Amino acid sequence: QLQAFGGGLVQAGGSLRLSCAASGFHSGQYSLAWFRQAPGKEREGLSCIRSGGGGSPYADSVKGRFTISRDNAKNTMYLQMNSLKPEDTAVYYCAARSSRIVYSMCLDSSSYVYWGQGTQVTVSS
Repeated sequence: QLQAFGGGLVQAGGSLRLSCAASGFHSGQYSLAWFRQAPGKEREGLSCIRSGGGGSPYADSVKGRFTISRDNAKNTMYLQMNSLKPEDTAVYYCAARSSRIVYSMCLDSSSYVYWGQGTQVTVSS
């Protein structure tokens, strides 16, 4: 089970840190990712951490502003979001799969089996 939390209302230019807590499995052995979906738009892959290590890709829309990380001891993944913009407003989801993902598929939602319930992020102008 995955549970995403940490969303909220923030002014443009502000920061938030999202967390995704895993239970029932050791997330350190899984590939994990963050996605978001705004009303009327498709789900967008933001970044991922692959099992076994390797680079983490970022969507162009968040590159340089968002940072993904995980704490295996806490079985938790994070998304640090800085310099937030109104267009970042969306429901943010975390996802996981129990095997390594090739870099090119890391931001593809079809690569993931387990999904959290989502947390709302609203950025006001």
